[in-house]
Parts: sequence; structure tokens; C-alpha cells
Amino acid sequence: MYTHGYSFLLSSGLYLPHLKCPSLSCLFCYFVLKDYQQKHPEVVVLDPPDAIENLHNRQSMLQDVADLDLSDCQGKVCVPRQTVVNKDPLSIPHEVMKAGLKLPLVAKPLVVDGTAKSHELFLAYDEFSLSELEPPLVLQEFVNHGGVLFKIYIVGEAIKVVRRFSLPNISKRELAKVAGVFRFPRVSSAAASADDADLDPSVGELPPRSLLERLARELRLRLGLQLFNIDMIREHGTKDVFYVIDINYFPGYGKIPDYEHTFTDFLVGLVQSKYRKRPTT
Repeated sequence: MYTHGYSFLLSSGLYLPHLKCPSLSCLFCYFVLKDYQQKHPEVVVLDPPDAIENLHNRQSMLQDVADLDLSDCQGKVCVPRQTVVNKDPLSIPHEVMKAGLKLPLVAKPLVVDGTAKSHELFLAYDEFSLSELEPPLVLQEFVNHGGVLFKIYIVGEAIKVVRRFSLPNISKRELAKVAGVFRFPRVSSAAASADDADLDPSVGELPPRSLLERLARELRLRLGLQLFNIDMIREHGTKDVFYVIDINYFPGYGKIPDYEHTFTDFLVGLVQSKYRKRPTT
């Protein structure tokens, strides 16, 4: 990447899908980057591959959120209760019972590899249908959230938030009457924008800015990344209880307002910081 006379190397571009073992791919990228950085000290390397790798796995991506305590920031941030099933579909009902999860459940592919399939999700209403799912996958308890999701884009210290339509609330009556597993190819895509919709304020009000700033700062430090987005929902019937349900590396920034200036300012700021830190000769 080249902008304003500076060069940048995005380590995500070095992901090697032909290496079957993700850890080998990550290790290979690490040494390639180190070698390249030594030969080209003028190039700024963004976000190391080992840190990016953590967001390719839905089992590990939310752990840093679960470890946070943001109770002093005008809200509470949680993660849904979840379990992982790696192999046998017939074992899913038992694994759900063992984990103490309550229906309905959201099922997502365990590995996030950038394909459309890795962003599919399934909604399971009853335990007998769970065996229809295809592991490896993550099962999360569904949290009613008024059908609106907040996509929080992080670009260094900059934060941009957009609203997207999501899955509607599920009542106890509906849960008792409906059975089966339902597939949703791409929930909360850019086509599902809710920014201009006439939303109930209790549903559409953005999370407090102080909460978002603290969350973004903590996750930048814990994840070791600067370019990612957070999918967040507000628990229906509450004002300040939020859930992070997904974290994506290097999302489609072109979908947010004024992204060109935000992204360019971030990159130029990185280079200026790098050159300020250089020893004078």
C-alpha cells in the first residue's frame, strides 16, 4: 500500500491458505515480515500475523472481551455464553446440555477465513434439530436485541459506528411453537443499514461514547491490532447492557462514512510517529 509518499505492508495480505496448518502459515508470515522489515526499514508494518490469527477463530476472538471490566464506563459489556463443537454433529445436543446453554442458539462456523460461508449463521430453535448442523462450529445463546446491531469500526484511535438491521427478537411463545434450524447467509450486511430508519430510541440509541472509547482502547492493547471492527448488540429491555458477538479483522471500511480521510489520516499518523521516534544523527 502506498499513500502520501509512504509505504505500508498489511500483514493480512501474507496469509497463506495453501498451508493447511494455520500456525505454520502464521509462523511463516512472521519470519517473512521480520526479514522484509529489516531490509526495508522505511516501510511501516501493520498488525502482526500472529495477532490477526486470533481473530480467525471464534473460540478465542471474544476471550479478551470476556476478561474486561468496563462497569465504570456507563455500561456493561458481556459476551454470549457459548460452546465449541469440533467433530461429531450427533454430539451437539449433549455438548449444549453439558455447557448449560439455553435455546434458541446461534451457530457460526468456527473458522473465519474471509469467505461468504464463514459469515453464515444458523438459528436453532430446538435441541432435536441441532444434529443437522455441520461442525466445526461455535454455538452462542441468542440474546434478544430489538433487531438492531452496532458495527463499531476501529482505525487506530478513530471510532466509527453504524447501525444495521439484525435478527428480530424471539418470544417464549415463538420458541415454543417453532422448530428446526434456519440459515441466514449474511446478517447485518451493508445492504441492511438502519442508520436512516425510524427506530425506537431504546433500540437505536448508540452505545455511550465513553464506553466505546474504553472498549476500543482496551482491545487494541489486548489484541495487538489497530484495524478491526466489533459487532455489538444491546440486550433488549435494558439501556446499558451490551454484548460483543463478533470481532472482524480489516473489515470493509468502504462502507463507513468518510472512510478515505479516516484511513489516510491514520496511515500518515503512523509514519509521522515512526519518524519522530528515529534517532537523530
